[in-house]
Amino acid sequence: MEMIQFVTLDPGHFHAALVQKSMYDQVDPVVNIYASPGDDLELHLARINGFNSRAENPTRWQNHVYKGADFFEKCIAEKKGNVLILSGNNQKKTEYIARAIEEGFHVYADKPMAINQSDFQLLEQAFSKAKQKDLMLYDIMTERFEINTILQKELSLIPEIFGELQKGSPDNPAVTKESVHHFYKYVAGSVLTRPPWFFDVNQEGEGIVDVTTHLVDLVQWECFPDQIIEYSNDIEITSAKRWTTDLTAEQFAAVTKLDTFPEYLSNAIVDNLLKVYCNGQINYQIKDIHARVSVTWAFKAPEGTGDTHFSVMRGGKSSLVIRQGKKENYKATLYIEPEQSSMVDIKAFEPLKKKYPGIELKAVEKGWQVLVPQGYHVGHEAHFAQVTEKFIEYLNNGNMPLWEVPNMIAKYYTTTKALEIAQQE
Repeated sequence: MEMIQFVTLDPGHFHAALVQKSMYDQVDPVVNIYASPGDDLELHLARINGFNSRAENPTRWQNHVYKGADFFEKCIAEKKGNVLILSGNNQKKTEYIARAIEEGFHVYADKPMAINQSDFQLLEQAFSKAKQKDLMLYDIMTERFEINTILQKELSLIPEIFGELQKGSPDNPAVTKESVHHFYKYVAGSVLTRPPWFFDVNQEGEGIVDVTTHLVDLVQWECFPDQIIEYSNDIEITSAKRWTTDLTAEQFAAVTKLDTFPEYLSNAIVDNLLKVYCNGQINYQIKDIHARVSVTWAFKAPEGTGDTHFSVMRGGKSSLVIRQGKKENYKATLYIEPEQSSMVDIKAFEPLKKKYPGIELKAVEKGWQVLVPQGYHVGHEAHFAQVTEKFIEYLNNGNMPLWEVPNMIAKYYTTTKALEIAQQE
């Protein structure tokens, strides 16, 4: 296709900048940005300028900025690019997606693309319209590029080691994925300043429809590789719940740089604490497999730690477990834990060593630890370039797998339906 030209719309989340942490051969260095004037925009521009001015491998982005309350209408009217990047306030994101598709943009959107069932229905229509107009609508699933997750998936496809994925039950799922996140964190070497609307579930979305998007995506991607998932037949929510993380005014100020809570958060303040519904758990059945995903948020990680991920896939011969606790020095680590060691033919690991040179097995108490060379651990921020390169490949070659769109639809059905159920509890 012709040269790709990014247009960034109202970049309120730092992920919008991370898409531009690298340059891409077929992407024009001129990026048109349309946004409301304010801190969100200035922080975004500062991050891009930081990438442009860094000593090692600086980027060459040229920002052309339009500031105004009518930023979206101006973006649509001028249409100065062909790929719209969306990563910011989620309250109107699905509306923006639907309108952008209608106006002929490809859309490259950060999760979540829908934060409630009404948004989901609009999103489903947008996918249908994108197909009619031969446009691409794609979300940024960085976690598919994390090496331990990749190897967990690879090992689950080796019957001599894993056996077959178990079906599980609601009380003992075949697949469990849990993530722990923190409001106070470092991005690109600096303490992240979060926009105050990030703490408003009407603008950001509750945790059960936000971060769990990644976890639901990984369940689908690992358990049903290259398979189409139809939400109307293949997804059943067993139960869902949500709960708050409580923040003091001082904690809120530390990450937003605001001395007081905005008026739009007043309904979420009880006894001088901001109660944010950022935590959630979904128990569901996908095809014939029982799965559980959960996300929890704390204010700040203990010293020396950060966001953590825990994941289990239970097979007939062994479980594949990713842990990131104190024992692992808070580094994601993959284990093979057999039901009985005699059941596992560990020689079947050898072809994987050729595919991923340098990986090894180390015998541990419960089985084996997968040793992964440091070079494979590129970090969360680098995954944005990897996803973007995949998106560009799909645009160029028209080779997006047939399962991607129905599985994106199934993913957002799962999260938004779970929220609806959790809110009724």
